[in-house]
Amino acid sequence: MIPSNKNSLIVFLFSSYCICLVKSIELTFELQDKAKDCYYENIEKNTSTTLEYQVVTGGQYDVDVIIESPTKEILYRQVKSQFDSHTFVATVSGPYAICFSNEFSTFSHKLVYMDLQVGEEDALPGIGEQVTVMTQMESTSQDIHEYLNKIIDYQTHHRLKEAQSRKRAEDLNHHVALWSATETIAILLVAIVQVFMLKRFFTEKSPTQIQYKSMY
Repeated sequence: MIPSNKNSLIVFLFSSYCICLVKSIELTFELQDKAKDCYYENIEKNTSTTLEYQVVTGGQYDVDVIIESPTKEILYRQVKSQFDSHTFVATVSGPYAICFSNEFSTFSHKLVYMDLQVGEEDALPGIGEQVTVMTQMESTSQDIHEYLNKIIDYQTHHRLKEAQSRKRAEDLNHHVALWSATETIAILLVAIVQVFMLKRFFTEKSPTQIQYKSMY
């Protein structure tokens, strides 16, 4: 996958790997305010592709998402979406554009996670090639392989939720600390003003006291 913006900040993870001829790319990047980042992937015709994304932190946790074919056809569009998953089959071969836009935001940047899977995952080596019925060992191996893939997906989503919850907790802690400091300063100011006013009441002389003192 080739990013259109070379200055994009890769924050958390960028890994590309092949498992049984299926190409999967996981990417977490920082999307600046009023910015739009596009990533391109060469996909062959009739290849099934799945895009999954989620806004981890920032603002209202929403971005605009567009998938565009080499012929400039819009295959998928979401406005201010927090997370979603979309599967499509490439109608032509060529570079497909996946764009994330934060142009509607004036000051908050976003941290976005994206998982792109190109192609269908084949069976384990030696299992999909045979004509006869799979043995119990082969069937069990295939089931374990599928379960491990599900575990990887669950772990990824758990890490994303954990990062999102931690960010919210840190923001809440910052606001509470700021509000507590503001209240402390306000209490100190009120105390100082009260002491000053009380001192002034006892130090000022009334007209009766001034007149009585002038007689002597």
